Amino acid sequence: MPVLHFAFAALAPVILLAIGAIHGGFWVWLALAYISVIAFALDEVVHVLTPATAPEKGVFWANALSVALALGHFALLAIGAYAVTGATGLGMAERAAAFLGFGLFFGQVSIANAHELIHRTHRGLFALGKWVFISMLYGHVTTSHRLLHHPHVATPKDPNFPPKGTSFYRYLPRSLWRNLTEGYRIEHARAQRSGRMNPYVTYTGGALGVLVLAWAALGWAGVAALVGFGAYAQFQHAMVDYLQHYGLARRALPDGSYAPQQACHSWNSPHWFSALMTVNVTRHSDHHAHPGRIYPALRLTPDMPMLPYSLPAMGVIALVPPLWFRMMDRRVDRVLAQAQGERA
Repeated sequence: MPVLHFAFAALAPVILLAIGAIHGGFWVWLALAYISVIAFALDEVVHVLTPATAPEKGVFWANALSVALALGHFALLAIGAYAVTGATGLGMAERAAAFLGFGLFFGQVSIANAHELIHRTHRGLFALGKWVFISMLYGHVTTSHRLLHHPHVATPKDPNFPPKGTSFYRYLPRSLWRNLTEGYRIEHARAQRSGRMNPYVTYTGGALGVLVLAWAALGWAGVAALVGFGAYAQFQHAMVDYLQHYGLARRALPDGSYAPQQACHSWNSPHWFSALMTVNVTRHSDHHAHPGRIYPALRLTPDMPMLPYSLPAMGVIALVPPLWFRMMDRRVDRVLAQAQGERA
């Protein structure tokens, strides 16, 4: 699909949030509505399946948009901190709306875009994605996503795999802890073998640097704002991993290994607007099959497991475990049974 479509959907909240942070009033509420209610309505009311572009087309402009979104993220991080601490003159209700709006952008758009960048082979693009994660106090995901999640997806070795019957509340602390600690163990071993610096030094030092800058500019209120944004973004990222991999386990083989990953091991979403706003993070099966494929070229085919609602809507449902299990467990069984039948 044309990069211009992604640009309109993903850059609009950058503009609205910046205006809302400065002027408050109607604009701050519009920014929040755009990234929540309006996005949901467009997903559910307008049904469009946007086609993938050829992998070799539009690479320059796709990367250019990712760079623009990353730079916009850093600008919004500063603007958002000023807004929610009251430095721009917003009232309490406006500051709460600003926190939610900026937090949703960081958790949905910024992290999705950073995820895209850390899969790029260009060192500058990779570094930009890494620093977006670091600014969210989440730099270690640069390691754990590439070296744990992708190789071990849909198995117990993947920190982001929730077996069927696991609630989000049980999954969340375990996933966050395992991503942090198991990623560290991998990088520590690699650093010992290579003699190079463990990247966790950069992840930790960079996060401390961001917090020091926030303190220097806005005092402890600025630190609280950055920690709040980071925690909210991490919560949303963990939720997306939960939604996209719930229950779809790879088959264990007699030798202790697992069957190769397939399209049936990730949930996808056909909802067009949230896909555009989050640079196609919703097309997850094709991403796992082709991690280096540029986001406009990611494909969505009818045989891939589909979530019944958009990712943001499913995230709300997952907060109510009985409702989530009732909606999803039978779908998990159906997908795995179909995959088993195809193997037979």
